[in-house]
Amino acid sequence: MSVTPGVVVGSYVSSAGRRLRSAARLAVCAAVSWYLCLWWGTSTMPVPAALPAVLILREDPHVWTRRGAERLLGVVVGLAASGFVLHWVPDPAWSFPLVLLCGCAGTYALGRPDAPNQQVLITALMVYATAVPGYPLARLEETLVGVAVVVLLGPLLWPPDPYRSATASLDGYRTGVREFLGGIAGRLERGGPAVEPDAPPERSALWLRPQACHEALDRAAAGRRLPVRRAGRPPEGLGGRVLLAARTVPGLQYFGQELYERTGDGAPVGTRRAPGAGAASDPALRDLVPLVRATAEALDAALLGRRFTGHLDRARALDLAHRAAYPSRHDAVLRAGLHLTHEALATHLPPAGPRDPGHA
Repeated sequence: MSVTPGVVVGSYVSSAGRRLRSAARLAVCAAVSWYLCLWWGTSTMPVPAALPAVLILREDPHVWTRRGAERLLGVVVGLAASGFVLHWVPDPAWSFPLVLLCGCAGTYALGRPDAPNQQVLITALMVYATAVPGYPLARLEETLVGVAVVVLLGPLLWPPDPYRSATASLDGYRTGVREFLGGIAGRLERGGPAVEPDAPPERSALWLRPQACHEALDRAAAGRRLPVRRAGRPPEGLGGRVLLAARTVPGLQYFGQELYERTGDGAPVGTRRAPGAGAASDPALRDLVPLVRATAEALDAALLGRRFTGHLDRARALDLAHRAAYPSRHDAVLRAGLHLTHEALATHLPPAGPRDPGHA
C-alpha cells in the first residue's frame, strides 16, 4: 500500500478479527466476574455476575459506563419493587400482578425512549420466583461485581482507537457512495431504472455513517475517551473529511430520490407509468452519466484526502453543459442534489498532497 501525504494509511482490523476480539473480551470479563463472586462467597452459581459482560459490552466503549449504571439502577429498583410487594401483599393472587405492574412501570420510567430498562422487570420477577433467603442481596452484589469488572477491566482489554475506527468507517462511506453513484451511472447508460425500487438495508446504514464518525470525533476531542488510552492526535485532515462526508449526505439522498421519481418507479398515486420507461426514453437522464461519474471521482478523491479541484472543475463544467442543453425547471430539480454535493466539495479545502490527478 503506497503512502500518500494527507491520506491516512492503516491496516484495519477485519470483521472476523473484530468479532474475535469482542468475544475474547466478553469471555475474560465474564470469567473474572464469576470467580470473584465465588471467592467472595455470594453464591455457588453467580450467574448475575457474568450477565453484565454479555449485556453491556459493545464495540463503542463510551457506552459501557452508561449501560452499566442503567443495569445497576434497574437491579436496585427491581429488588425494591419486588421486596415491597412481597412484604405487604403475600397473597400470590395479588402479589404477582402487582410485581408485574411495578416492574413494567419501572422498566419504562427508568429507560430511554428507544431502550426501556428491562432489568427492572427481570429482577423483580426473578426475586419473586426465587424464594431463597439472601437471594436479593446476593443478586445485587453479583451485579455490582459484574458491572465493575466490565467498566474497569473491559477498557484494558484490546482498547479500540476511536480515530482508527472513524477512519475505517469513513472509508466505508467513501466506498459505498462510489458504488451508489457508479451503479446509477451504469443503469442510466443501459436505459434501466436509475435507482433500484427497494434500496438494500445497507443503504440506510451508509447515510448514517458520517454522523456517527462526527460524534465519535467530538467525544474524543472533548476528552470523553477511555482513561487507559493516551489522548493522541487525530490523523491529518480526518475531521475535515468527516465533516465533508456529513455535508454530502443530504444532496446525494435527494439526488437518488429525484432519480427514483423521474424514472417512473416512484410515480405519484394515480399515475400509471411503466417502471424504468423514463430512463430509456429521456435523453436528459442519459446525458447525466458523465456528470454523475465526474462527481463521484471528485468526492472519492476528497474523501481520500487527495487534491480534487480538477475533478470538481470538470463536474461543474458538465453541470453547466447539462443546464444549457436541458434548461427546464424539472431538469434543474434533478441536478440539484449533485449541485449541493459540488457546493459541499467547494467549501472543503484540500490538504497539501500529491499532484491533482484531475489536471494530469
